Amino acid sequence: MAIVSIGLVMVAGLVLEHIGLSLVGDEADLAPVVFHFSPPDERRPVSDLRFVDGDGRATSLADFRGRVVLLNLWATWCVPCRHEMPALDRLQAKLGGADFVVLPLSIDRGGLPPVKRFYAELGLKALGIFAAESDAPMTQLKTPAIPTTLQIDREGREMARQFGAAAWDSPAAIAMLRQALD
Repeated sequence: MAIVSIGLVMVAGLVLEHIGLSLVGDEADLAPVVFHFSPPDERRPVSDLRFVDGDGRATSLADFRGRVVLLNLWATWCVPCRHEMPALDRLQAKLGGADFVVLPLSIDRGGLPPVKRFYAELGLKALGIFAAESDAPMTQLKTPAIPTTLQIDREGREMARQFGAAAWDSPAAIAMLRQALD
């Protein structure tokens, strides 16, 4: 029964979104980034998640070792995710490079096709496309909901966690992320 109720809420949210209304406001209403930091001596390795890239090639979180990673778990049907993705795209365009990457990991069961349509619809250009094709990463990372974002250090350990959509390209968020790159 609970699954049916959650499904109805998601469908209602998507219908409202489609006709120009929203349950969560628009991108201008995104919350500030409020990381829940792990003290350096308590940082634990993040599970080596497995997923595919936009070309369907198998990859894993370990492939990003040596870079600071902002791992965002999301889905195309998640209304707050829809509002957050443009900010993540702008963040990747601004900070992405050899030392830092925004890794948006979709948990859509439909795999790459709905994710590619979503990127085209929103005009996302800077973000890479990555899909887990299941919600297994939520279990592996012990996260109760999406969007959830983890900041992962160069050694693959969780530095911080953010629950919910946020304004990732705000000056405060950028300053916080730059500190992790120093």
